[in-house]
Amino acid sequence: MMKIIWSPTARSKTRQILEYISKDNTDAALALIDQIEEKVEELRQNPLVGRVLPETGNQSIREIVVHKNYGVIYEVFQNSIEILTVRHFRQDFSISKL
Repeated sequence: MMKIIWSPTARSKTRQILEYISKDNTDAALALIDQIEEKVEELRQNPLVGRVLPETGNQSIREIVVHKNYGVIYEVFQNSIEILTVRHFRQDFSISKL
């Protein structure tokens, strides 16, 4: 089974999302975090399910969609998956921020 590794950036972004949404609706924030964690856990069984990010030029860096507005960007290695970041699709995205 693939090991899941959360980068410090991914953990930080997830906390920021939780804090931001919790200002208006704590239950919705917690539900979204649960969905993110569930989607990430599903990667253990099918790590190549996400779309390749063409901006990276790297077939190992992929993204899965969570709740239509958020993406989890991750990199697939031989025995592990590293969660690189979590983003809202309206945010500017730059490869250099990974």
